[in-house]
Amino acid sequence: MNKRKMKNEKRKNCRVGLVADGSPGKSFRHSFLMIVLIFITMTNTACTRSSDWVQFRGEGGRGVSASRISPPLGLKWKIDLQPGSDEIIRSLNPPVVIGDTIYFGSDDGNFYALDVESGFMRWVFKSGANINSIPYADKDQVYFGSKDGKLYALSRETGEEVWSFQTRSQINSQVQRYGDYIVFVGDADAVYFLSPDGEQQFIVDNPTWYNYTFLMHDDVMYFAPGPRGHLIGPYDINQKEYLWFLSLDDFEAIWYSFSAVRGDLLYFGTADILYNGMYLGYHAFNRHTGELVWRHYIDGILNSHEWNYLWDLFWRYVDLLDFLAPTVWGDLVIFAGGDNTARAFDADTGVLRWEHIFDTPVSSAPTLADGRVYFGLMGSENTSGELIPPQLVCLSARDGKMLWQMDIEGSILSAPVIAGKRIIFGTDENIFYVLEQVF
Repeated sequence: MNKRKMKNEKRKNCRVGLVADGSPGKSFRHSFLMIVLIFITMTNTACTRSSDWVQFRGEGGRGVSASRISPPLGLKWKIDLQPGSDEIIRSLNPPVVIGDTIYFGSDDGNFYALDVESGFMRWVFKSGANINSIPYADKDQVYFGSKDGKLYALSRETGEEVWSFQTRSQINSQVQRYGDYIVFVGDADAVYFLSPDGEQQFIVDNPTWYNYTFLMHDDVMYFAPGPRGHLIGPYDINQKEYLWFLSLDDFEAIWYSFSAVRGDLLYFGTADILYNGMYLGYHAFNRHTGELVWRHYIDGILNSHEWNYLWDLFWRYVDLLDFLAPTVWGDLVIFAGGDNTARAFDADTGVLRWEHIFDTPVSSAPTLADGRVYFGLMGSENTSGELIPPQLVCLSARDGKMLWQMDIEGSILSAPVIAGKRIIFGTDENIFYVLEQVF
């Protein structure tokens, strides 16, 4: 039916008034109410969908939330995961949020499910070792890896183990559901592709790499470990072949970040620690051909260049799976972490569009929502000896200007998750936060 005929048919129905008393006015009111109900249903569905954050770095791995949230933000609730204990949790992994529940693992070996409204602990599952993997959630189950070498699938509702898969090493990667595969990486072991019920489908050898992260895009894994330990490259999971390899001899780096895609370009960050500072790299490649499009190397801006300070800072960063993970927004690619600076580059040309320098190191990768970038600051002494508390900060994505900041207990360990009207993160003082937009 063409549009004009459809419109005429609608006018006819309105004139006739298909109701018992023949009143066209009543028919119009009935139609209007139906439209309102449909709109409310669609709005609620959209809000529910945008409130879910079910995988590492969000949908498409861009570090961008579909939520429309803006400061000021107030504390919804917070919880101390180790009350009365002197033990510090070094890893509170980025959570996933689906429906009314938050799921995350910790290096205390526990995997938690918390009510998003109240912080009530729905259930806790104890794995056999520390958890440093980032989970994935689907309709029925939540998946995560542990340093005990197992990949676990738990019931989202009860926390009971549905199945587990034993590997030959620790699992310190994100877990990803991609099509009919559950994908994760064992340290210096293999990339595993399992069926949703936990049966191994195939593997890709990983002879060298630890704390591995990867992006799945258009049935390609960016990046898969290469057949020799010093190689990585995009791997077509259907054809079971590499498209090309990065020549790692061309990089001055020992850390390679999670990647992000925009059109034909692939972005990632690198880092190395030198005797006089942190050496950071920002890179863009053609994802189809492997051709370098642009690159910047930058000496990190830090409070101190003493070796102990640099070494402690670097190892704190590389324990985080999202260290230097880029956020892609419009024509910008934004990096934070590695030094005291957040930087935004033109996504096509690599021209530096803005940078914002702080008095203390950035503690997390960024997450973006509604044109605003959120990440953590560590807190430390500035160059004048003044104590600066850890903070959550919010910058304008367009120009890097400070929009809002909030003092918190402990430094944010990984990029905050933004789901609906809430921002969710954990700190190195064992505190788990949920903030909510203040209307």
